[in-house]
Amino acid sequence: MIEIKFLGKGGQGVVVASEMLARACFEEGLYPQCYSLFGGERRGAPVAAFVRIDDKKIFLKCDIDRPNHFALFDSSLLNDKEIVELVQPGGSLLLNMERSLSSEALEALKKYKVGQINAFEISEKVGLRGLVNTAMLGAYVCLSQVVPLGRLLKVIGENVPAAIDQNIMAAKEAYESLCII
Repeated sequence: MIEIKFLGKGGQGVVVASEMLARACFEEGLYPQCYSLFGGERRGAPVAAFVRIDDKKIFLKCDIDRPNHFALFDSSLLNDKEIVELVQPGGSLLLNMERSLSSEALEALKKYKVGQINAFEISEKVGLRGLVNTAMLGAYVCLSQVVPLGRLLKVIGENVPAAIDQNIMAAKEAYESLCII
Protein backbone atom coordinates (compact mmCIF):
# COMPACT_ATOMS: atom_id res chain seq x y z
CA MET A 1 0.00 0.00 0.00
CA ILE A 2 1.21 3.51 -0.85
CA GLU A 3 0.26 6.37 1.46
CA ILE A 4 0.55 9.96 0.27
CA LYS A 5 0.06 13.29 2.01
CA PHE A 6 -0.45 16.62 0.25
CA LEU A 7 -0.05 19.77 2.37
CA GLY A 8 -0.83 23.27 1.22
CA LYS A 9 -3.08 26.24 1.78
CA GLY A 10 -6.74 26.69 0.98
CA GLY A 11 -7.16 27.96 -2.58
CA GLN A 12 -4.20 26.03 -3.99
CA GLY A 13 -6.28 23.02 -5.03
CA VAL A 14 -4.87 20.48 -2.56
CA VAL A 15 -8.14 18.58 -2.11
CA VAL A 16 -8.91 18.57 -5.83
CA ALA A 17 -5.38 17.30 -6.52
CA SER A 18 -5.89 14.34 -4.19
CA GLU A 19 -9.23 13.53 -5.83
CA MET A 20 -7.75 13.68 -9.35
CA LEU A 21 -4.82 11.46 -8.34
CA ALA A 22 -7.25 8.96 -6.80
CA ARG A 23 -9.38 9.00 -9.95
CA ALA A 24 -6.32 8.44 -12.18
CA CYS A 25 -5.26 5.51 -10.00
CA PHE A 26 -8.75 4.03 -10.15
CA GLU A 27 -8.75 4.30 -13.93
CA GLU A 28 -5.42 2.43 -13.93
CA GLY A 29 -7.11 -0.47 -12.12
CA LEU A 30 -5.83 0.38 -8.64
CA TYR A 31 -7.85 0.88 -5.46
CA PRO A 32 -7.56 4.44 -4.14
CA GLN A 33 -8.89 6.05 -1.00
CA CYS A 34 -8.71 9.79 -0.43
CA TYR A 35 -9.85 12.23 2.23
CA SER A 36 -8.94 15.70 3.40
CA LEU A 37 -8.48 17.64 6.61
CA PHE A 38 -9.11 21.35 7.00
CA GLY A 39 -10.74 23.75 9.41
CA GLY A 40 -13.63 26.15 8.93
CA GLU A 41 -11.38 28.78 7.39
CA ARG A 42 -10.79 27.92 3.76
CA ARG A 43 -8.70 30.37 1.70
CA GLY A 44 -5.12 30.61 2.96
CA ALA A 45 -5.50 28.24 5.92
CA PRO A 46 -3.54 24.95 6.03
CA VAL A 47 -5.17 22.06 4.16
CA ALA A 48 -4.03 18.44 4.15
CA ALA A 49 -5.23 15.77 1.75
CA PHE A 50 -4.41 12.08 1.93
CA VAL A 51 -4.42 9.32 -0.66
CA ARG A 52 -3.93 5.60 -0.18
CA ILE A 53 -3.34 3.39 -3.22
CA ASP A 54 -3.20 -0.38 -3.39
CA ASP A 55 -3.73 -3.20 -5.86
CA LYS A 56 -6.46 -4.62 -3.61
CA LYS A 57 -9.40 -3.10 -1.71
CA ILE A 58 -8.45 -0.82 1.18
CA PHE A 59 -10.27 -1.31 4.46
CA LEU A 60 -7.97 0.83 6.63
CA LYS A 61 -9.79 3.91 7.93
CA CYS A 62 -7.19 5.76 10.03
CA ASP A 63 -5.12 8.90 9.51
CA ILE A 64 -1.79 8.82 7.71
CA ASP A 65 0.91 10.05 10.08
CA ARG A 66 4.10 9.02 8.26
CA PRO A 67 3.32 8.67 4.56
CA ASN A 68 5.50 6.99 1.97
CA HIS A 69 5.24 10.10 -0.19
CA PHE A 70 4.73 13.74 0.72
CA ALA A 71 3.99 16.75 -1.49
CA LEU A 72 4.41 20.23 0.00
CA PHE A 73 2.33 22.69 -2.01
CA ASP A 74 3.50 25.75 -0.03
CA SER A 75 6.95 25.95 1.57
CA SER A 76 5.80 28.60 4.06
CA LEU A 77 4.00 25.86 6.01
CA LEU A 78 7.11 23.96 7.13
CA ASN A 79 10.75 24.62 7.86
CA ASP A 80 13.57 22.44 6.51
CA LYS A 81 13.81 20.38 9.70
CA GLU A 82 10.08 19.56 9.69
CA ILE A 83 10.23 18.50 6.04
CA VAL A 84 12.95 15.97 6.80
CA GLU A 85 10.89 14.26 9.53
CA LEU A 86 7.66 13.78 7.57
CA VAL A 87 8.22 10.74 5.42
CA GLN A 88 9.06 7.11 6.05
CA PRO A 89 12.66 6.22 5.24
CA GLY A 90 12.99 5.42 1.56
CA GLY A 91 9.98 7.57 0.68
CA SER A 92 9.77 10.57 -1.59
CA LEU A 93 9.28 14.28 -1.07
CA LEU A 94 7.93 16.74 -3.62
CA LEU A 95 8.67 20.33 -2.67
CA ASN A 96 7.11 23.40 -4.27
CA MET A 97 9.82 25.92 -3.44
CA GLU A 98 11.38 28.99 -4.98
CA ARG A 99 14.37 28.84 -2.64
CA SER A 100 17.05 26.21 -2.20
CA LEU A 101 17.06 23.97 0.84
CA SER A 102 19.66 24.47 3.54
CA SER A 103 22.80 22.33 3.33
CA GLU A 104 21.76 20.61 6.59
CA ALA A 105 18.38 19.68 5.07
CA LEU A 106 19.99 18.48 1.85
CA GLU A 107 22.27 16.19 3.82
CA ALA A 108 19.34 14.78 5.82
CA LEU A 109 17.28 14.30 2.65
CA LYS A 110 19.80 11.93 1.06
CA LYS A 111 17.77 8.98 2.36
CA TYR A 112 14.74 10.09 0.31
CA LYS A 113 13.89 10.62 -3.31
CA VAL A 114 13.39 14.40 -3.49
CA GLY A 115 11.91 16.50 -6.26
CA GLN A 116 11.78 20.27 -6.29
CA ILE A 117 9.59 22.39 -8.53
CA ASN A 118 8.42 25.99 -8.63
CA ALA A 119 4.75 25.26 -9.26
CA PHE A 120 3.85 28.90 -8.53
CA GLU A 121 5.97 30.03 -11.47
CA ILE A 122 4.44 27.40 -13.78
CA SER A 123 0.95 28.32 -12.61
CA GLU A 124 1.51 32.01 -13.32
CA LYS A 125 3.12 31.27 -16.69
CA VAL A 126 0.10 29.33 -17.96
CA GLY A 127 -2.46 31.76 -16.49
CA LEU A 128 -3.73 29.86 -13.44
CA ARG A 129 -2.84 32.65 -10.95
CA GLY A 130 -1.43 30.61 -8.08
CA LEU A 131 -3.63 27.53 -8.41
CA VAL A 132 -0.84 24.97 -8.30
CA ASN A 133 -2.68 21.64 -8.06
CA THR A 134 -2.23 20.43 -11.62
CA ALA A 135 1.42 21.50 -11.74
CA MET A 136 2.03 19.64 -8.48
CA LEU A 137 0.24 16.57 -9.84
CA GLY A 138 2.39 16.57 -12.97
CA ALA A 139 5.52 16.80 -10.85
CA TYR A 140 4.25 14.14 -8.42
CA VAL A 141 3.51 11.68 -11.23
CA CYS A 142 7.02 12.27 -12.61
CA LEU A 143 8.60 11.66 -9.20
CA SER A 144 6.48 8.66 -8.17
CA GLN A 145 5.54 7.06 -11.51
CA VAL A 146 2.34 5.89 -9.76
CA VAL A 147 0.32 6.48 -12.95
CA PRO A 148 1.35 7.39 -16.50
CA LEU A 149 1.31 11.08 -17.42
CA GLY A 150 -1.24 10.38 -20.16
CA ARG A 151 -3.72 8.99 -17.62
CA LEU A 152 -3.28 12.05 -15.39
CA LEU A 153 -3.77 14.44 -18.31
CA LYS A 154 -6.97 12.60 -19.30
CA VAL A 155 -8.32 12.92 -15.75
CA ILE A 156 -7.40 16.61 -15.61
CA GLY A 157 -9.13 17.20 -18.95
CA GLU A 158 -12.29 15.50 -17.74
CA ASN A 159 -12.45 16.95 -14.22
CA VAL A 160 -11.22 20.53 -13.97
CA PRO A 161 -14.15 22.93 -14.14
CA ALA A 162 -12.39 25.66 -16.16
CA ALA A 163 -9.13 26.52 -17.93
CA ILE A 164 -8.68 22.92 -19.11
CA ASP A 165 -5.88 23.71 -21.56
CA GLN A 166 -3.95 25.75 -18.97
CA ASN A 167 -4.26 22.98 -16.38
CA ILE A 168 -3.02 20.37 -18.84
CA MET A 169 -0.11 22.64 -19.83
CA ALA A 170 0.80 23.14 -16.15
CA ALA A 171 0.86 19.40 -15.49
CA LYS A 172 2.95 18.69 -18.61
CA GLU A 173 5.45 21.45 -17.89
CA ALA A 174 5.87 20.38 -14.26
CA TYR A 175 6.34 16.75 -15.33
CA GLU A 176 9.02 17.77 -17.82
CA SER A 177 10.83 20.28 -15.59
CA LEU A 178 10.90 18.51 -12.22
CA CYS A 179 14.33 18.80 -10.62
CA ILE A 180 15.38 15.65 -8.78
CA ILE A 181 17.68 16.64 -5.92
